[in-house]
Amino acid sequence: MLFGERNLLKVRGRRVALHRRDIGIVFQDHRLLADRNVADNVGLPLLLRGLRRADIAKRVRVTLDQVGLGARANALPGQLSAGEQQRVGIARAIASEPQLLVADEPTGNLDPTLSAEILALFALLPERGTSVLVASHDLALVKRMRKRVLVLNQGRLVDDINPADLAA
Repeated sequence: MLFGERNLLKVRGRRVALHRRDIGIVFQDHRLLADRNVADNVGLPLLLRGLRRADIAKRVRVTLDQVGLGARANALPGQLSAGEQQRVGIARAIASEPQLLVADEPTGNLDPTLSAEILALFALLPERGTSVLVASHDLALVKRMRKRVLVLNQGRLVDDINPADLAA
């Protein structure tokens, strides 16, 4: 399996963590650190990359504004709704401008308006060098994205749908 020009099957030990830094992941169950505020959760991947605190703070502010949570930076995850927690997870995944974003049901806890905003944000990411992979059971979401769709059944590829075939 190649990622960039690296064969990930040959990566071992500590080098695995280095390669993970190039991947942003939106988990279906958020996976936020309960004892850290929103800003710290979003800034964690940047801290792990070794960015300066001032640069982290700036990027966290910008990213939280992108997902509509700029005013919630100091809140703890337990003080947020499920939809807000989901948006924190999205912000954390995109803050480091990864080469690949893997999103598992990224709009599952969001209302239709916020879902559309998040999809619009995801649509802009390839222009900035991030490939986006979304896993979803939501056929309406998939159709709105108008991108290539791979259909899996029990881990096997059963269909490869062209974006043109997804017309409403």
